[in-house]
Amino acid sequence: MNHMNMVTTPPDQAAISALQSKLVAALKPILPEHALLWEPEDTIPYECDGLAAYRRMPLAVALPETEEQAAQILKICYAMQVPVVPRGSGTGLSGGAMPIAQGLVLSLAKLKKIVSIDPFTRTAVVQPGVRNLAISEAVAHLGLYYAPDPSSQIACSIGGNINENSGGVHCLKYGLTLHNVLKVRGLLMNGDAVEFGSLAPDSPGLDLLAIMIGSEGMLAVVTEVTVKLVAKPKLARVIMASFDDIEKGGDAVAAIIAAGIIPAGLEMMDKATTRAVEEFVHAGYDLNAEAILLCESDGTPEEVAEEIERMTKVLEEAGASGIQISQDESERLKFWSGRKNAFPAAGRLAADYYCMDGTIPRRHIATLLKRIQVMEKKYGLGCLNVFHAGDGNMHPLILFNGADQDEWHRAEDFGTEILEACVELGGTITGEHGVGIEKINSMCVQFGEGEREAFWGVKEAFDPERLLNPDKAIPTLHRCAEYGRMRISGGALPFPELERF
Repeated sequence: MNHMNMVTTPPDQAAISALQSKLVAALKPILPEHALLWEPEDTIPYECDGLAAYRRMPLAVALPETEEQAAQILKICYAMQVPVVPRGSGTGLSGGAMPIAQGLVLSLAKLKKIVSIDPFTRTAVVQPGVRNLAISEAVAHLGLYYAPDPSSQIACSIGGNINENSGGVHCLKYGLTLHNVLKVRGLLMNGDAVEFGSLAPDSPGLDLLAIMIGSEGMLAVVTEVTVKLVAKPKLARVIMASFDDIEKGGDAVAAIIAAGIIPAGLEMMDKATTRAVEEFVHAGYDLNAEAILLCESDGTPEEVAEEIERMTKVLEEAGASGIQISQDESERLKFWSGRKNAFPAAGRLAADYYCMDGTIPRRHIATLLKRIQVMEKKYGLGCLNVFHAGDGNMHPLILFNGADQDEWHRAEDFGTEILEACVELGGTITGEHGVGIEKINSMCVQFGEGEREAFWGVKEAFDPERLLNPDKAIPTLHRCAEYGRMRISGGALPFPELERF
């Protein structure tokens, strides 16, 4: 297929209405009345995910209650050549679950059963609509929990975690979704069932599980997941270290890892973020510090005591101006409450904020933070910086007013420049939020033509008709050529079919 000439013209409203009527008529026999939505007042909640800056109305929304219904829906859409966008809880931040023009949103929210729990093998089988935190709640009485803990874990679904390969504040030690899932069952666009991975430590053939996790709903629709469970540590304590200089804080992160210490969590916030958070949740943060680190140790009491002592020594040598160690579980949770509430705290400072997601080598943390300070002046917008320091996953929060189109465009350009700086420093344009539509132009900067063609090859091996969450994550050669011309001329390539604020 020639990607260079993939330019689509939206059909007129009459054609859209006719397609909608045909699709709804085909789906009505297989779904309960409450599980099929097509009136605007019913479908408008599905026009975007957590990236509310971009919105688009779907033809219809289907909410299957069984895997069989989901398979039938896909077969109908495949026969009608209607694009399908899988959707979990809608907490994603890259537009990955935003509807496609003249397409169906397939919500897996009703598939929310915990199918089985096996304390002996430490595994659980769950449906995609199960909330991340609900898994840990269901196995807490067994002394177990599910390790990946994104900040949205109270609401995000495990199916969405699979699609985005979600992480969390404890991913440095316990890994991302990829490292905590054994098996995924799903449906191809034509409705056929497929399984990735196995219960064995390894499975024969290609490791397709690794391809599926983080594929942003472009390869298959998740219908069942087998996750690993881990034992709750007997004790956890966290160090709050203050630094009077951002560079010292960044260097401290690298020093901890260089010392052979892998903390359970290693998070960093700049002064603007700690001030915003402290006013919101009163976590006890040092408001005079230019940056603070949260360094957590967990395990047996003896292991924790030794690791806390080692980390304290490294932090002191790195120039920490203050060190405070949690004395009990209540204080530990209090320290973490600030980091977990950084995003809502940002919402109190401006009408809107744009949450970026890029990754850089740890040694360049201070370099990027200083560049962002220069960008704040360039674009006339504030920025809070909070990130998973242990793996260099940055989450700059750009503050702006979405009612002002000029501010929104400046925020977009600000975010684009941050991502390009991440690539320049040897990092990537995303750590855990995915590409979606938000970073699709930046993919042109990160990857060359041959690499993008290889990505298309994987996509087409699973979905040759390009109907499953199309126009996401992988840019066409035509888009990249246009983007290159726009960047040279000082502009940015817009998304003409998307509604914005």
